[in-house]
Amino acid sequence: MQEVFKGIPVIHYEGRTSQNPLAFKYYNPDEKIGEKTMREHLRFSVAVWHTFTGKGVDPFGSASIRRAWDNYPQPMDQAKARIEAAFEFFAKLGVPYFCFHDRDIAPEGSTLAETNKNLEAITDYIKELMQGANVKLLWGTANLFGHPRFVHGAATAPNADVFAYAAAQVKKAMEVTLALDGENYVFWGGREGYETLLNTDMELEQDNLARFFHMAVDYAKEIGFSGQLLIEPKPKEPTKHQYDFDVASVLAFLRKYGLDKDFKVNIEANHATLAGHTFQHELHYARINGVLGSVDANQGDELLGWDTDQFPTNLYSTTLAMYEILKNGGLHKGGLNFDAKVRRGSFTDRDLFEAHIAGMDAFAVGLKAAYKLLESGALEKAVEARYASYKQGIGQKIRAGKTGFKELEEYALTEGAIENESGRQERLESIVNQYILQA
Repeated sequence: MQEVFKGIPVIHYEGRTSQNPLAFKYYNPDEKIGEKTMREHLRFSVAVWHTFTGKGVDPFGSASIRRAWDNYPQPMDQAKARIEAAFEFFAKLGVPYFCFHDRDIAPEGSTLAETNKNLEAITDYIKELMQGANVKLLWGTANLFGHPRFVHGAATAPNADVFAYAAAQVKKAMEVTLALDGENYVFWGGREGYETLLNTDMELEQDNLARFFHMAVDYAKEIGFSGQLLIEPKPKEPTKHQYDFDVASVLAFLRKYGLDKDFKVNIEANHATLAGHTFQHELHYARINGVLGSVDANQGDELLGWDTDQFPTNLYSTTLAMYEILKNGGLHKGGLNFDAKVRRGSFTDRDLFEAHIAGMDAFAVGLKAAYKLLESGALEKAVEARYASYKQGIGQKIRAGKTGFKELEEYALTEGAIENESGRQERLESIVNQYILQA
């Protein structure tokens, strides 16, 4: 294979004083934080779609990016060249994982049979490249949103033929993920929602979506796929009302249809923003409900109302994200996948590397700060003190479920003026900043 990213060396850790833009300043993969190395804690992954298929298109502008593999006229030759470039990128960046949609790695043919043949050929080639590489598949998924057939949804489409096609596509994508030893499989319902209730049978659509997931669970067992099944919440865009709005909506859906033991969630930071939540909120909600599976690491622009998918550089956000992940006992089978794209004006190959380096360093800082913050117990002590009244007296009885309205009324009638304690929010935010600056 010919070198694609000429002039880009293997990226190494040089420390915080380095001025080399092609070096890690904080991410030292072999540095131990507690019992694990940074590599084991963070489990970084490169997203094939944004990194290798992104063209710099936005709602108001055409493609601004052209890569070396785009010069091949035949789609399959282009796909092969793209994958070769991806493996060079993985090796130079030193990431342990990658992720893809089926249509990222192989072109669609004129029939489903031809499409599957294309996918099989590229899968075989990826398998060959993986034998000589130190990279694994974090997760695979199916693109059930890009083609015009999915204009009204996939598993929630009003057309049963579309449902059947989506099932066939997911079946193949799950087989490919298994063949490449993928550790997870993700469902992102890009168009599983609606624009108006005037033409929508919401009950049927959600019932069908549940049927689709049950079929997927059954097929995973049938083929021996032991990886984690993940659903990725997103509140809007492209549809106005997504059924997987946020973690709470997904969890309610799973519990209603008896799927809560079969799925966890893949949380994206930018999707949390669009839902009106913080990244930490979504991670926290997933963690306390036992469904935190994996993370799409990016960030949004709070001044824009759409999914900008920027590389994560906000240290406050990465610190609080790692705080939740560490409290979760780690990412387990999941990882930190850079579902992020360079800005439209950042169109060189070098920009791809510098963007990933920035994101990896940001999460390395977040990991170190969060670990020290947890070791100090500063936030835990503050929370424990705030809820101390539930450890004794009437609070203890409330928590144990050993009281009711009558007794609580008697208690309230005999108590004097209620005195609340300060929440000390500003002080706690200052503590978080302190640990970030020390990382």
